[in-house]
Amino acid sequence: MHRFSARIRLLRGSVFAVSIFLAGTGTFVTTRPAFALSELQQIQRQQSQDKAVDHPPADSAAQAETPPDEGERRLQLPLPDPLIRKDAAEQQAVEPVTEKNVSEPEAPVEVLYDIDKAPAPVRRMRELIVEAAASGDMERLRPLLGKGQTQTQVSVAEGDDDPVTTLKGLSGDSEGIEILAILLDVLATGFVRVDAGTPNEMYVWPYFAEKSLDALSPPERVELLRIVTAGDFADMQEFGGYNFYRVGIAPDGQWKFFVAGD
Repeated sequence: MHRFSARIRLLRGSVFAVSIFLAGTGTFVTTRPAFALSELQQIQRQQSQDKAVDHPPADSAAQAETPPDEGERRLQLPLPDPLIRKDAAEQQAVEPVTEKNVSEPEAPVEVLYDIDKAPAPVRRMRELIVEAAASGDMERLRPLLGKGQTQTQVSVAEGDDDPVTTLKGLSGDSEGIEILAILLDVLATGFVRVDAGTPNEMYVWPYFAEKSLDALSPPERVELLRIVTAGDFADMQEFGGYNFYRVGIAPDGQWKFFVAGD
């Protein structure tokens, strides 16, 4: 600071001495007052800006704009890295298409409500099951459940247990009335034909077993909630599919299964 003041005083003294000398020789020179260092810097900055305006760069017109002053530049926050600013949508847009990230659209499921569209043996078996379940007597299901190799699957676990006994054990009451009611509700919904034209062809109730729960229309959700509770439906959505009771009847009329689960 002392050096800076000394230089200013020296500069002013020099100017004063030159003025006296010129006055003594009869020559009059108009002198300008001395400028402080900060004023000189401002003048130099202004001259640089004027030169930039007079000779703008040819490659970019945007560079001809006057840059913000130092105070405004200090108040601006730095922009985040471009990789951080890039959102997920942009990343997905530039993601290369591969076999792993391309999924085939799910085939539409044809839901049937007209039982006449099913083969006669299927219609007959469904009718017999409905009559037996509506009677409230679980034993009336026994002749329909079959025996040996043709026995109806009533549990996800394989075994030789008596099917009627198994169904009663799954019911909330000792007589199996709850299971009979569920059986009626399931057979009252629409149905689907699966694996058509193959040895595994089957007519399945309810159609929810073969349709995405996310694709259900409001009326279809009402139909589903006639079978399960709203809490059950939420659990199924988390599970990823319908996992309550379902009925399967083969084209020849054999009652293949009445089970709960995936």
